[in-house]
Amino acid sequence: MWDHYRKTLVRMQMFIALTTGALYFGLSRRWVMAAVFFAMMQVGAVIGAWWGDRLRRRLRPQFY
Repeated sequence: MWDHYRKTLVRMQMFIALTTGALYFGLSRRWVMAAVFFAMMQVGAVIGAWWGDRLRRRLRPQFY
């Protein structure tokens, strides 16, 4: 899982930072809402990496 997370780390963190900044500066100026959104995006990134790795292992043919 961590290999998959490391591969997408930079792009995902840039997306999360830009989206959180747009939410804070564009919509609300509420730092609590932006912080909760940021935390949820971080959790979603880890869960998405775990899920993607799991799918990759399931779809990869197993040869012994």
